[in-house]
Amino acid sequence: MMKTHCPYCSLQCGMTLAREGRALEVQPWPEFPVNEGALCRKGWTATGLRGHRERLTTPLVRDRATGELRAAEWDEALDLVAARLRKLRASYGADAVAVFGGGGLTNEKAYQLGKLARVALGTSQIDYNGRWCMSSAASASNRAFGIDRGLPFPLVDVERTDVLVLVGSNLAETMPPAARHLDRLRENGGHVVVIDPRRTPTAERADTFLQPVPGTDLPLALGLLHLLDGMGAVDEEYVAARTVGWPDVRRAVASWWPERVERVTGVPAAELRALATLLAGAGKVMVLTARGAEQHAQGTDTVLAWIDVALALGMPGRPHAGYGCLTGQGNGQGGREHGQKADQLPGYRMIDDPAGRAHVAGVWGVDPDSLPGPGRSAYELLDALGTDGGPKALLVFGSNIVVSAPNATHVAGRLADLDLLVVADLVMSETAALADVVLPVTQWAEETGTMTNLEGRVVLRQQAVAPPAGVRSDLEVVAGLAERLGHDFSADPEEVFTELGRASAGGRADYSGITYDRIREEHGVFWGGARLFAESFAHEDGRARFVAVEHRGPAEPVDAAYPLHLTTGRVLAQYQSGAQTRRIADLPDAGPYVELHPMLARRIGARDGEPVVVATRRGELKAPARVVDTIRPDTVFVPFHWVGANRLTNDALDPASRMPEFKVCAAAVTA
Repeated sequence: MMKTHCPYCSLQCGMTLAREGRALEVQPWPEFPVNEGALCRKGWTATGLRGHRERLTTPLVRDRATGELRAAEWDEALDLVAARLRKLRASYGADAVAVFGGGGLTNEKAYQLGKLARVALGTSQIDYNGRWCMSSAASASNRAFGIDRGLPFPLVDVERTDVLVLVGSNLAETMPPAARHLDRLRENGGHVVVIDPRRTPTAERADTFLQPVPGTDLPLALGLLHLLDGMGAVDEEYVAARTVGWPDVRRAVASWWPERVERVTGVPAAELRALATLLAGAGKVMVLTARGAEQHAQGTDTVLAWIDVALALGMPGRPHAGYGCLTGQGNGQGGREHGQKADQLPGYRMIDDPAGRAHVAGVWGVDPDSLPGPGRSAYELLDALGTDGGPKALLVFGSNIVVSAPNATHVAGRLADLDLLVVADLVMSETAALADVVLPVTQWAEETGTMTNLEGRVVLRQQAVAPPAGVRSDLEVVAGLAERLGHDFSADPEEVFTELGRASAGGRADYSGITYDRIREEHGVFWGGARLFAESFAHEDGRARFVAVEHRGPAEPVDAAYPLHLTTGRVLAQYQSGAQTRRIADLPDAGPYVELHPMLARRIGARDGEPVVVATRRGELKAPARVVDTIRPDTVFVPFHWVGANRLTNDALDPASRMPEFKVCAAAVTA
């Protein structure tokens, strides 16, 4: 029996793994507080890839003569990669080599990838797919509170608030064990508000449901704050004592009267007034945002607008109230804290901060001046691949870019222009299939390492079984490459975590003092403490920042040629790019589909179950129609777990977070 954690979402649900003959069986871990033994269907089937016929178990190298991948020994593969990296660096400079990581990698892997890039490769060109997860919320939280932690309080606090406002979150499908908190909140007399263009299973659990046009969560918040101010509901004492910037925000929302909000968002003015009245009369209010609000070219401003609402009500720092972000990927929090993000060093230090550079360089035993500066953000990095002045080689760990990147056809073309593409994965993902070298790596149950869940709780995934013969961990791969480049990196996860603690000490995300033993004893350890902001915020003056923002609208508005809003998201049985979940037989794989309203279906002659074509300025997708009355008539929805959805999405970026606008673009649908 081994206590560990689910390999999927940011809940990092506790589970127990037991050997049943050759099989590995998932069993509950009732004592773990985040999920209390509950799991979704993905969690219960999480061992489904063990022994799978599609597991990669030997390195593969593309034969230049035939163009086909052939089996190779580990030394041959790593020697080849190291030699080609050295040659490219010699010809084009250190930034000719790029590294792309993932929000599902352990803290130890994220840390070592950052160290590999900055020390062994000397490149500034490193980022990860977590840039597409909650970077807008991170950017907003840093600006407003001075620190970025998805939830600055334990998830269980949700049950004891009076009004919970969920903006762009479908947690009943994306993290089902968390939905019990909504039910308990309502049992305790609380009120659940859901804001979403689709009436999702989460919305079905709500007391109030608002259905705005995609991309208009920001003006909805501005209009709400306009009403709260007019009603005298702003907590003036809290605002004066604990914040700065309120006068600018008050002026900015003055013109957002309810009827104007209705014209922009489609939400009736009466519904907005009712929500304002509800919040004004509540003792405790909690606002949680997720990808629906954040994956926009104005995602940072949208989150800031909702933080402004929470601050005006005097909620952040109060018990069972405030603002938080529902992180998506399993290590979306820790994955960006320790160095695989283009502008950060371990401990959430900024890479252009001289003191931070000096501290981390001291731990690494290198000259601070040898560390590169900030690199390109995730999409900008991919967009530059193979171009003049762009990277010529890319190392990919824990990401299936071909499925998950916006404007994916363009990104696939950029990958094809590389001199060298190396992918470490456990199956032949769509991205691995394009690689020059494929390196077979361990999966979650075959390795040990820490993750940081949506609460900032550092948990320990413990190895339960040995990996298949021929498979190595990502840490071993990184250490093998580093050795061939003249550097000594540990592949032992506990040793790496201890070093990570030293490197993060004194940073915004300080893991010093957290040990594997402490994590085992305490059911995980919150960095910074379980609850933040009770006494002060993380800015130097201890005050939170109101930030005045204005609505600009989607980067690509609808027009006569593309009259509909396309939005994307997840479904219950699949996860992210689907590279793992689509291969698990016990998880239903219906393939992509197009969700549309009956009014739209009648207008274009579409029938439920029959194919329709969704087109945007970037591509087309043909898939069966699902005709439902739970979506807005001006909107269509496509899940993103299959190849195709992200061929349609827009690569416009948020200017602060560099988050692509996954959640809305202009589209046309034909039957």
